[in-house]
Amino acid sequence: MALPILARPRTAEKRAGPRSPDFRLTFVRGARLLPACTVVLVSRRTTTALTRALSRAGTGLPAGTRTGFPARALPDVLLWAALTVPGVAADLLGLNAPRPWWQTAAGAAVLAAAVAASRARPVLALGLAAGLGLAASPSLFTLSYGPALSVLAYLLGRRSARTRPALYAFPAVAAGGTALILARHTDPVIEWLVLIGTLLFGAVFPWLAGRYRRQARELVAAGWSRAAQLEREQEIVADRARLRERARIAQDMHDSLGHELSLIALRAGALQVAPGLDAAHRAAAADLRGAAAAATDRLRDIIGVLRDAAPPAPAPLAPPDDSLPALVDRAAASGLPVRARLPRETALPPLVERAAYRVVQEALTNAAKHAPGAEVSVTVDTGARETLVTVVSGPSPEGGAPSASGSGGGTGLLGLRERVALAGGEFTAGADGDGGGFRVRARLPHEPGPRAAPGHRSAPEGRTDRSTDFEALARAQRTARRRFAVPFAVAAAGGAVFVAVAFGWYAYVKAHSVLRPADYAALRVGAPYADVAPLLPDRQVTDPPSDRDPGTPPAGAECRYYRASGELFVSVEHFRLCFRDGHLVAKSRIPRAGTAGVVEQEEKEWLR
Repeated sequence: MALPILARPRTAEKRAGPRSPDFRLTFVRGARLLPACTVVLVSRRTTTALTRALSRAGTGLPAGTRTGFPARALPDVLLWAALTVPGVAADLLGLNAPRPWWQTAAGAAVLAAAVAASRARPVLALGLAAGLGLAASPSLFTLSYGPALSVLAYLLGRRSARTRPALYAFPAVAAGGTALILARHTDPVIEWLVLIGTLLFGAVFPWLAGRYRRQARELVAAGWSRAAQLEREQEIVADRARLRERARIAQDMHDSLGHELSLIALRAGALQVAPGLDAAHRAAAADLRGAAAAATDRLRDIIGVLRDAAPPAPAPLAPPDDSLPALVDRAAASGLPVRARLPRETALPPLVERAAYRVVQEALTNAAKHAPGAEVSVTVDTGARETLVTVVSGPSPEGGAPSASGSGGGTGLLGLRERVALAGGEFTAGADGDGGGFRVRARLPHEPGPRAAPGHRSAPEGRTDRSTDFEALARAQRTARRRFAVPFAVAAAGGAVFVAVAFGWYAYVKAHSVLRPADYAALRVGAPYADVAPLLPDRQVTDPPSDRDPGTPPAGAECRYYRASGELFVSVEHFRLCFRDGHLVAKSRIPRAGTAGVVEQEEKEWLR
């Protein structure tokens, strides 16, 4: 005899961390640890302890006596044992009709196949359990295989995400049971109602419970997945914040430091051509101008590296350190010919004032860089609703119109366009057709629209709005509830219909199996059945009170039972009529349950 024992494999050295859940199946020949028919139902913790104990018991076995055994097979083995217990117990206790031992063994083998298929083919497992139940009873109500049907129906809902196979399987089982009932029973209505009730409450509702459990676990898993996604998005948001800060620094360097370097180069150029300067100082001024120009180019390269890594950052809302008149005066003092028409002291919105300052600053920088010596005109017109900034630079004294981008790629003009757009205005830059120069024009409304309102920030890319998160979670919850509620509502409606039909059939059978006491008294023993039949109701009692029979019926007679009253849900008197060879051979009255005394017989006559 070989007894399977679960044991962990021995290893050459101890492993760090938690022990592996791998198990081995060991066959111990001659071992008699448990009786062959013993079935033990244990919890998961007890199973683990039992496995460890058996592992220690098998560590001294010779090499080669252990074979691989999947860890998840242990729960399946225990499940098979638990599902086999009802059938074996019902046979041993006499609760089932006597049957050969091989039928019990065949049922256990089919249950083993069903449990083995319950993971990969749960619909097949349900079909095997239903087949066993129908083979035992066409009504599917059996002590031997009813629990297996419910458990495997639950596992079908738990392990299968699809609903269509189950919706096909349940009607197929009902159709098979109906066919068997029609083939085996002369009065199939009661059996059919039992079949539908067993299928509904013993299979459909457990399937719904398993489906609900599956959806609940999927919703929890989706919640954890969403939490992990939000953590990743937070990291992305932090990275983008750093990139935006780099872009902001690059923008400030371009606007402020680039402007100052351009003015230094302009002043060095003016110093280079100043009269009365000796050759050495003139060469030094030329070197200074070249160094300033090189520093400007180098700064532009660095800014390009910073700006390419992230989208341009929005302009700060704080006002600049100096004003437009101070900016124009500083440019004029550096040797740039500037004519300015500026408004009087007027309080402008911070965003408009900052944008106007940057437009003038960038235009003067471009004029000094790309058209040195050209006359520049700065005009700022402030109205009640908007401010108009116009900067026009004349043609370069060296010839040709100034370039919009020069060697810098036009990043300054792109930044201006973004700043003006942030303020809700319009920006244009291009050649001035009148004089061959270059014109920069910006219209800045004092009250920007909702798209560019101060303080408005669009959500960074990669970040999901909280309201969207909650809406997605609410949609997932509604979907999960709907996927469970719809089948449950259908099953509940089916259950209600079943109860109503069963009650209606019960009332119909009870009402149409009543033999009035006067008709019973008119019956005479020995009368032919043709004379008795007109007084009998059209149906017999489906649950005769055999435990209260007044005596043994006559030999070879067929007895029928009828109710003496049409009352429902209470015990009533019954009449027993026995027929043989087409004649009434005996009639007797059966008192209601709980009647004290000896059974009262109104009439009991024997045909001799």
